Amino acid sequence: MESKYRAYHFKIEPKDPGSDILLAELGELAFDSFVETNEGLSAYIQSADDSDDLLNDIYILNNPEFKISYHTEDIEQVNWNEEWEKNFEPINVDDICYVRAPFHEPKNVAYEIVIEPKMSFGTGHHETTFMMMKHLLSLNVENMEVLDMGCGTAILAILALMKGAKHADAIDIDNWCYLNSVENAERNSIENISVYEGDASLLADKTNKYDLVIANINRNILLNDIEAYAKTLKTGGIILFSGFYTADIQAIEAEANKYNMFLDTQLEKNNWASLKFIKK
Repeated sequence: MESKYRAYHFKIEPKDPGSDILLAELGELAFDSFVETNEGLSAYIQSADDSDDLLNDIYILNNPEFKISYHTEDIEQVNWNEEWEKNFEPINVDDICYVRAPFHEPKNVAYEIVIEPKMSFGTGHHETTFMMMKHLLSLNVENMEVLDMGCGTAILAILALMKGAKHADAIDIDNWCYLNSVENAERNSIENISVYEGDASLLADKTNKYDLVIANINRNILLNDIEAYAKTLKTGGIILFSGFYTADIQAIEAEANKYNMFLDTQLEKNNWASLKFIKK
């Protein structure tokens, strides 16, 4: 029997960064998937997992800086492929790297990554991933040992390996991300990658292992786990951070400096930031 779904259709003002914040909060609940819309965001949950108090603890809904309204819709079946074909846009980085879904036409670029989009790339994800890929494209990663922390779909680990990295460990706390990363590695014929489900506690036995650490997560997790990342990084190694706003740069830099990691390059896009540090 096909699962019945309930769709929550959110109208968000301002949409940026409201959609990204709401997506992050809803991602902690039992929603199966998300689709960006012109007005904001649609979130889908199996009817059996829905409840009257589902959104009670969603902070942004009561934040006076945002005007958010929503309505719900009962759906007999969700055709996720159809939804994604209507809403998912490829990521094109300087006509050098192109991230697309299987239903998009190929593009003749140096690095093409094909992923199966099973959950939303919120606007923030596009921007932070875009900047992280720009960092990676500027680096010589030949023969590097790489850590992709909070790997999501493993796009960044895959790109590093396509550019000649020796091996990558990709870690994410979400089971969906773990499974999707494995699938995407196989889809792109990437063999020298190890994918793990878990958090920074998995790094305890990896002291001085990595030449490059990639962490595209969020401000609070980064601030909490920077020490763990620093311990895994070789002296002279590079660490790339993103997933936070420009207003958070000072806090991220101050914490990184405690562990002899110093800012080298800073990218910004629509109030999002991505930072490159070098460990001295």
